[in-house]
This record gives sequence, structure tokens and C-alpha cells, in this order.
Amino acid sequence: MSATKPPLSVFIIAKNEADRIGRTIEAVRSISDDVIVIDSLSTDGTQAVAAARGARVVEHAFEGYGPQKRFGETLCRHDWMLNVDADEVVPEDLAEEIRALFDGGGPGADAYRIRIAEIFPGEGRPHRFAYALAPVRLYRKDKGTYSISPVHDRVDLVPGATVRKLRGTIHHFSVRSLGDQMAKLNRYTDALVDDLAARGETISVFRLVAEFPANFVKAYLGRRHFLRGAYGFMTAMNFAFYRYLRVAKHIEMRRREKALRRDGGARAELAGKSLAGKDGAGNGPA
Repeated sequence: MSATKPPLSVFIIAKNEADRIGRTIEAVRSISDDVIVIDSLSTDGTQAVAAARGARVVEHAFEGYGPQKRFGETLCRHDWMLNVDADEVVPEDLAEEIRALFDGGGPGADAYRIRIAEIFPGEGRPHRFAYALAPVRLYRKDKGTYSISPVHDRVDLVPGATVRKLRGTIHHFSVRSLGDQMAKLNRYTDALVDDLAARGETISVFRLVAEFPANFVKAYLGRRHFLRGAYGFMTAMNFAFYRYLRVAKHIEMRRREKALRRDGGARAELAGKSLAGKDGAGNGPA
């Protein structure tokens, strides 16, 4: 293990993560001398916990996932950046792999995908067959930046950027409890519906019927939650309801907007008739 830390900045967005962010910061201190926490006005002491672990804390009101992470990028001192979330942990084998990239001339690619596997309560490490995503999380500042989208959490790379994948896995402790998970997903559906409206997209009303069962099958079988006991079943149900709720809120919003347009048109028509009546009364015979 090299005693010198790589020229790497680590940035973390957070809000009310005092119970989890400490281990997130501790896990990356061996690979960075520039750990930044972008805090969205936490009220549980997240700022103090992060500062006590040696992180640089910057307050910034939440503007959406993409804008918040783009702001974090501007705070990074080094050309290379690693993004982790406040409920994620970089295990030692992945930290060592990242350190090795910077030995002997530096990384050979412009960006690196890193596998992220969810760990359910009661599990000490990712399940052998856990479903995982592998987004770009480690990249050069001049080769990529987070998308401006408030809901889609991805790094957009410049044309021609070279991308490789690391062997290690980020440990994702996303579920405090089923209730907390559902509350988080409920808030996220609000942002998704706003994003659909901003992009002018519509979802068919027929999706109301299919969305829940299709996404339960997707999570329970496709993402192999069935291998993880009762918690796998329960989280698959939460995922399915979250996907259904996104569709339901979207359709509810469209119906509300249609009703407002209809009511607005009716009021305008009544106002027009009222003015016409007044004009007729004023212009009639004496």
C-alpha cells in the first residue's frame, strides 16, 4: 500500500445522513486528501459528523441530483474525481485498486465504471448474486461531468473518452428501513413527474394496470431479490409500488391540468358573455 494518497478528490452529496456518512468518509480517507461533502441544509448534524471525519463541508440547497453533483465537481481540487453517495462505502479492496491506478504513471483510461451492489439490512456484504449497476464514478474533470438532469444520475463523457471497468464493488447501504425507503421513493416520484412534464412526455393510462405487476417481476425475478429471503420480497414490493406511484402521480397531474384548463375556458366564456350583454344593453334603443 502506497503511503502517498493519489491526486484524487472525492465528493459526496448529503442531506440528513448523520447516521451513515461517517463510515462513507472514513472509507475514502486513505485514497484522498480532498474529501468534500455538499450538504443540502441538513438538520440532524450531518455537517458536524462530516467535518469531524476531516471532510470539507459546503452548504448548498438541493437543486436536483445532476445540478447538485455538478456543483460538487466545481469544488474538487484535483483533476481526478470520485463520486460516492452518503449511503455507500468503498471497501478496502476497491480502495487499493484505485490507489494502484495512480502508481506508475497514472490511470490508463479517462473514466472508470464501478459496480454498485445494494446491501440489505442484516447483510454484511453484497449477496453473491445481488443485482448491481456499474455507472461511471471515477473520471477526469476534463473528460466528463454529471448530467444536468435533476433525476437521472449519470456522468456524460466527452466524445472519444476511454472507459474501463474496475473489479471492485461499492457497497450500497440504501435501506435504513422499509418505511424510510418508501418515503424516499415517494419523494423521488415527485421529481420524476416534474421531469416528465418538463420534457413534455406522457405515459399511457393503461400503464396503471401493468406497472405494479411488471415491476414486481422485474425486481423479484429479474434483479434476483427472490434469493434474499423475506427482505428481498418486501423490497421488490416497494420497488413495484414506487414505479406504479410514478405513473399514478403523472396521470393525476395531467387530469388536474386538464380540469384547470376546462374550468379556465368556462370562466372565460362566461366573462365574454357578460361583456357582450353589457355592450348590448348600452347600444340598444333609448
